Amino acid sequence: MIAVTQASIAPPGPFLPGGRSRTTAVWLFVVAVLVFMMVVVGGATRLTGSGLSITEWKPITGALPPLNETDWAETFHKYRGSSQFHLINQGISLSEFKFLFWWEWAHRLLARWVGVVFALPFLVLLGLRRVPRRLIGPCFVLLGLGGLQGLVGWWMVKSGLEGRASVAPERLAVHLGLALLLLSALVWTGLEAWSGERRQDGSARRGCRWPSAIFAGGVFLQCLMGALVAGGGAGRVDNDWPLMDGHVFPVDYWQGSVWATLAHGRAAVQFNHRMLAYGLVGFGLGLAIVAARNRTLPKAVMVASQLVVVLLVAQAALGVATLLAGDPLALALAHQTNAAILLSVSIFFAWRCRRI
Repeated sequence: MIAVTQASIAPPGPFLPGGRSRTTAVWLFVVAVLVFMMVVVGGATRLTGSGLSITEWKPITGALPPLNETDWAETFHKYRGSSQFHLINQGISLSEFKFLFWWEWAHRLLARWVGVVFALPFLVLLGLRRVPRRLIGPCFVLLGLGGLQGLVGWWMVKSGLEGRASVAPERLAVHLGLALLLLSALVWTGLEAWSGERRQDGSARRGCRWPSAIFAGGVFLQCLMGALVAGGGAGRVDNDWPLMDGHVFPVDYWQGSVWATLAHGRAAVQFNHRMLAYGLVGFGLGLAIVAARNRTLPKAVMVASQLVVVLLVAQAALGVATLLAGDPLALALAHQTNAAILLSVSIFFAWRCRRI
C-alpha cells in the first residue's frame, strides 16, 4: 500500500518545496525571447528611419493597419504633417512610406503580443497556483515594466514629431534601457523559477559574485551609451580606428555644457562608448582567466565566462567594422542584436555566480 502523506497531497505552485516551477520558467523564457525580438525589430525600425511613420498612439485600435487605399491616404497625410517628412522625406511616394510604416507597425504589434503573452498566462498560472510564492511579486513588477515601456515608447516618438527629424537620443536610451531591463529581469526570474530557492548552507558567498554583477551592469550601461550613439548619429562621424579623426582624443569633445556633451556631442558620445568597450573587454577577459584558474568553480560558471568573452570580442569587432564602414544597416543591426545576446548571457553568468 502506498502511504499518503500531507506532503504528497499538497497543492501545486506556491507550495512546492524550494519554490520551483518549470512551467513558470518556460513561460518567462518565452516572453524573454519575444522581448529580445522586439529589441531587434526596434533596432531595425530606428536604422531604417521608420520610427516616426506612425504619428498616433492607439494601444487597441492601432493593432489594425490601414485596410484600404482611403486608410492609406489618410495615414500618409498625417505623416506628411511631421517634421521628419518636411526635413528628410519630403519626396517619398506612398509605396516608400508603406515600407517605413510596416517596420514601425511590426514593432508595435510585437510589443502588444509581449503584453498578451505575459498577462494572460500569468493570470492562468496564478489561478492554477503554479507561480512560486516568492516570484509573484517580481512577476507583477515585470508586468508593470511592460506597461511602462509602452508609455515610454510613445514619449520617445513624440520627441521626434515636432521640430526634429528623429527622436531625442536621451529618450531613445531610456526606451531601449527599459526594454533591456525587462529582458534581463525576465531571464533572471526565469532562472529563479527553473532552479528554485538557493540553499543556504551558511558559507560565505565568494568567487565571482560581485565581479560578474558589475560586469553585467557595465554591459547594460554600454548598451545605453550605444543608444546615444545611434540616436545622435554618432556612428557616422570620426570613422577611423583606433584614432578619432586622426586624434587620440577628439578635438570637438566639449560642447559647452555637461549635458550637451554627454548626451548630444557626437564625438563625445562615440569616444565614451569606445572607452567603456575597451574596459569591458579587459574586465571580461580577466573574469574568464580567473574562472579558468579556479578549480573550485562549477563547470557552468567557467563555460558561461568563456561564452561571455566570445560574445564580447565579437561585439567589439562588429562595433569597429560598423564604424569603419560608415554605419551600414546590416552591420549596425548585427551589432545591436549581439549586444542584447551579450547582455542576456552576462545576466546568466551573474545569476550562476550567485548560486556558488
